[in-house]
Amino acid sequence: MGSPWKPLLLLSVISGLADFARAVAARPVSYAAVLRMKADSSSSSSVSSRMRLRNNYGVGSPSQDWPPFSRYRYSALSSQEDYRSEESEEFGPVFIQEPDDAIFSLDSDDKKVIMNCEARGNPVPTYSWLINGTNVDAEADFRYSLIDGNLIIHNASEAIDFGRYQCRAENSIGIVLSRDALLQFAYLGAFSGRTRGAVSVREGQGVVLMCAPPPHSPEIIYSWVFNELPSFVAEDSRRFISQEMGNLYISKVQPSDVGSYVCQVKNTVTNARVLSPPTPLTLKTDGVMGEYEPKIEAHFPQTVLAAKGVTVRLECFALGNPVPTITWRKMSGNIPKKARLRKSQAVLEIPNIQLEDSGSYECKAENTRGGTAFRGHLQVYTQPQWISMINDTQLDSGEQLHWECRATGKPRPTYRWLRNGEPLSTQSRVEMVNGELIIHRLQQADSGIYQCIAENKYGGIYSSAELKILASAPVFSTNPVRLIATVGKDVSLECRPRASPKPRISWRKNDRRVQPSRRIMLLRNNTLRIINSSRSDEGSYVCRAENQFGSAELTTVLLVKEPMRVELSPIRVEVTVGESVVLSCKVTHDPSLDVSFLWLLNTQPLNTLQEGSHFEYIQTTSTADLMIRSILLKHAGKYGCRAQTSADSVLAEAELLVRGPPGPPGVVIVEEITDTTATLSWSHGVDNHSPITTYNVQARSPVSLGWQTVKTDPDPVTGSMESAMAVELNPWVEYEFRVVATNGIGTGDPSAPSRAVRTKEAVPSVAPANVRGGNGRRHELVISWEPVSEEFQNGEGFGYIVAFRANGTRGWKEKMVTSADSTTYKYRDETFPPLTPFEVRVGVYNNKGDGPFSGVVTVFSAEGEPREPPSEVQAFAISSSEIKVTWKPPIPGPGRPQGYEVSFWKDIEQEETGKKKRTTGNETTMLLSGLEGNAQYLVSVKGFNSVGQGPASSAVKISTKKNAPSLPPGNLMWIQEGNNVSLSWDPVKARDNESEVIGYKVLLRQEGRGHSQVMRTPNSAVVLTLPEGGTYIIEVRAVSEGGEGAASAQVRVLTSSGVRAKSGQLSGRNLAPGLAWTALFLSLMVPSFPL
Repeated sequence: MGSPWKPLLLLSVISGLADFARAVAARPVSYAAVLRMKADSSSSSSVSSRMRLRNNYGVGSPSQDWPPFSRYRYSALSSQEDYRSEESEEFGPVFIQEPDDAIFSLDSDDKKVIMNCEARGNPVPTYSWLINGTNVDAEADFRYSLIDGNLIIHNASEAIDFGRYQCRAENSIGIVLSRDALLQFAYLGAFSGRTRGAVSVREGQGVVLMCAPPPHSPEIIYSWVFNELPSFVAEDSRRFISQEMGNLYISKVQPSDVGSYVCQVKNTVTNARVLSPPTPLTLKTDGVMGEYEPKIEAHFPQTVLAAKGVTVRLECFALGNPVPTITWRKMSGNIPKKARLRKSQAVLEIPNIQLEDSGSYECKAENTRGGTAFRGHLQVYTQPQWISMINDTQLDSGEQLHWECRATGKPRPTYRWLRNGEPLSTQSRVEMVNGELIIHRLQQADSGIYQCIAENKYGGIYSSAELKILASAPVFSTNPVRLIATVGKDVSLECRPRASPKPRISWRKNDRRVQPSRRIMLLRNNTLRIINSSRSDEGSYVCRAENQFGSAELTTVLLVKEPMRVELSPIRVEVTVGESVVLSCKVTHDPSLDVSFLWLLNTQPLNTLQEGSHFEYIQTTSTADLMIRSILLKHAGKYGCRAQTSADSVLAEAELLVRGPPGPPGVVIVEEITDTTATLSWSHGVDNHSPITTYNVQARSPVSLGWQTVKTDPDPVTGSMESAMAVELNPWVEYEFRVVATNGIGTGDPSAPSRAVRTKEAVPSVAPANVRGGNGRRHELVISWEPVSEEFQNGEGFGYIVAFRANGTRGWKEKMVTSADSTTYKYRDETFPPLTPFEVRVGVYNNKGDGPFSGVVTVFSAEGEPREPPSEVQAFAISSSEIKVTWKPPIPGPGRPQGYEVSFWKDIEQEETGKKKRTTGNETTMLLSGLEGNAQYLVSVKGFNSVGQGPASSAVKISTKKNAPSLPPGNLMWIQEGNNVSLSWDPVKARDNESEVIGYKVLLRQEGRGHSQVMRTPNSAVVLTLPEGGTYIIEVRAVSEGGEGAASAQVRVLTSSGVRAKSGQLSGRNLAPGLAWTALFLSLMVPSFPL
């Protein structure tokens, strides 16, 4: 069973980790501090100086964006327990979190201020606080309490608690002070309740309305209310609100300005707002103020101090009539480009102010009556920033400490030093000059925490470091030491104890003191060096270290062995790409020593994993073979076999040459270019141990399909050449060239492409293809061709020469077409008749001259639009809405119609308002539908083709028939006997404006099917035979010359064998009981639907 406390421990650990995560998320921990945790855990107590990473901090250091009164923290006690498990070495306090400047609102419901402070150290630090340099007694004053390092102020008040705070962290190693943190209080008082007197001015006069803000902290924002909320004064070129003084300035008062003005102020921290008593503004009645020159009433101070990086706003506003215009300038240089003008140029705003923005600035107010100016100086200061800081140091007693800290700032920073939180003064052993601290002849009492403070009047920064004075007896980390050497080699026996101060060192061998000689030397670092060692040097060597705190000895056992020999074969080998080879490494060595092997390629360890299956090791006790399969070019080089024992290490090398296709040639240079040739040069690439036999020159252009081999002079280009001429190129084409080398093994990779070059211009050499023509309008000759591609245009200014002449004539007409993309030319001449044959040819030209013409082809001129109208136009009335029109084509000749257009309109209308309908081909008949009944229409026909329309025929008149009867057949009656249905109805009588009835149409449709059967009859009765099974729908329409009339009501008949039924028109009482039931069934169960 598990222990019962384990679940509780797990929950405790999880809770602690959650708290720690929240703490780290709530505020950043110094990266240096985190590194310090690990750096100290592995630190040694070496006598030599070492460094420890610490927080270095101050007002001038980069700000940490922490909340003003963060409640998130993790316990110094719990965190120190974690650190103690990682590092047992003691060290002084190092800040994790320091107090920040804070503004506390007096209106806050929580009257508690928290100043945060946390440090780590071993032992765990304790904390105390200073306010304005005086100790805070948290035990005596109930308003103060400490939780870990955090100072909590209860019932905080500005009178008592305003000031600068410092946290002091202390343990047995030393004391460290935090940076200053300024605690301010935010509040906004009320305006005086005293009534403000009215301000009376003349129209056109300027006025200043004073705000006189109440007591406040920190900054406030000003605005003015006109008459009543929420009507605020809008700032423009005539009105301005100073955010420095809060006053409202009106440069030229107008009647619309008369009213009551109230100043509103808003605290930037608490957002509290208060309103002043109203100030009435009235106009005097003794006249209007005349024009006067500007007077600057609001301006920035004579000297403006600004911290680097902030936004500076300079104000300038003037009274005057007319309203003055404000302009700005910088006396030395230009106003920064990042600057912006606000509020009708009354405010110059410079964001992210820098040192170079310092200088004198001038604002000028001008109107037609004159001008005035104000000039002030902008001075940019910077808080101190570290250039170099001090670091933790360990030194022996009696040594000298030299620390230096350097910082930049404007004004230039001064420096002072603290030791364990107290000022350090110059003494006989202590020197402090310009950020340097020198302490001579260090003593144990000099240990502690030191702080360098760089400060100017705008802030200070702190750099902290711990000084540890070492004092310990000699200690050796390993003892004894076994050392193996080989005959003839030099041997070094080290003696490096940890001790402070430095110990005295002596050596002895086999209880006899070692005396230095020409072969045995004692080096300055106490190492015993033996030159050209031999078997006689074997034995036990003892190094003794001693100081005032004690002594220690280190024994080194020296063994001298015969040297190892390594043989690698073959020493030099040549292979071809794809072949395999074995390198054999054999070793002769002392059998008492184990040997290990390491293969190298070009001095680097061979990585067989990267090379896949190309390499394989075969190793025994004293041999190591390397097999290289399917060799590649990259496998060439110097192979080394390093054999190593505990006594020595020996390297043998062999060279592997790999023959393969040549590498890419060097850069291709275009030496000379003509219209059809390019002289190229290049440098030989590596031949990979097989002589280059030939070079292949390739080219590509924007119009080619990739790289193409070009002809060269000479041909072929042999391997000894480094230049050739590419020939038969196209003029005025942009080419890139590359060269490919070939040897006896194969063809290598191509060179890098040359720079793109364009061949020179030449006269075009290719004529247009597929010259043809035809179509067009009457008296037009249309000539077309396929354009010449850019590849064959041979130069700029490319165009076409179109030449033509009528058959049988001598002289050619030539026309220039200047667009290289043109494919058509149209020539118009009223004198030549349609379908006149012409001889046509098309040539080319460019800036260099005329090129060839195409072959001569015959092209006919356009035949023109139809010349004659259709003949024998006739129209026939088909019904009240349809007319059929027929005609005959015009007499054959030029201008043959491709179709016909029929125009029709009512005789009471104009032809232009009528409708038109075209045939889809050369049809000579057309049905016009959708017409009005009993109306007279005019109809004409004209031919058309691609050129245009011909003349119209004479209009013919035609009248549509009267409309079909509008009344449907009524009083339908039917009798069903089996599959026979006798159907009758009342005849339909046509009205005066309707066509006479000439018969009836009976439509029969089986329910669920779309197809209908039609029966025509001149009578008002009919007998229908229905197939067995199914429901049928019957309806009747009257038929006249004007078309079909309205449909009757539908009759639905259900057929089945042996059924006899009558229509619902008959009385059910006169039917047999079975027939009455059938009629009732039909009338109830079979609904009627229109067709």
